[in-house]
Amino acid sequence: MVKFFSCDYSYDYGFSAVSLAYFLRYPNPYSRHVVSTDTISRSYDPETQRLTTVRLHVKRSRIPPAVLKFLPSGSANEDGSTNSFILETSVIDVKQGWLETESKNLDWNNILSVIERHSYRRPMDFNSSAPHESRTDVSVSVTLKSRIGEQIRKQRQRWGQQSTAAALNDEDGPVKQSWLGSWTSGAVRLAIENIGLQRTEKSQPKAQKGMSVVLARLRSGGWQAALEGMQADRELA
Repeated sequence: MVKFFSCDYSYDYGFSAVSLAYFLRYPNPYSRHVVSTDTISRSYDPETQRLTTVRLHVKRSRIPPAVLKFLPSGSANEDGSTNSFILETSVIDVKQGWLETESKNLDWNNILSVIERHSYRRPMDFNSSAPHESRTDVSVSVTLKSRIGEQIRKQRQRWGQQSTAAALNDEDGPVKQSWLGSWTSGAVRLAIENIGLQRTEKSQPKAQKGMSVVLARLRSGGWQAALEGMQADRELA
């Protein structure tokens, strides 16, 4: 089973401003859970005039107790939060007016894999048959898939082997299964994917608002206002 989320919206800003805001969006008042952002590589193709950037984001978030049970001991911080590593790849074509991005989590893929894609495009003005310079259209798609079922089956096989060994030794009797024993692998997988989908539905409006804050800063004071805002948000975080 795979869960999908998608949405479309527009910013009342030109593509050049929106694409710049994308690379300056962390931190902002709606994303203070982003601990750090580092650029891993950046390359420019002179033939296609496209810029490809790979970045690593570290995000801190609270994990639902039901999901936390599946993580190795010591994975969570004292406050119950965990740090997640997100790999982001983006390709921008300024001439044609589009930006394509893909982000995916590097850890806990066996629990829940999340692949998020954004498409930013400069639309055409149908009245003049020219690019629309004061609007940017955005399409978002998120794919969520859990592979926890495979882990559950393996765990139950180990339980069965332990129970058989204990019965043959006639010592302490069968090994007791944990709370997970009463769940089917499909039910657990579906529950985790639903939790991920709910968190995605809540986070997307915040992400849109965060970009709007950065865009407003760029409009009011350019680079300096955007960078000063980032510094203030970093100190608050």
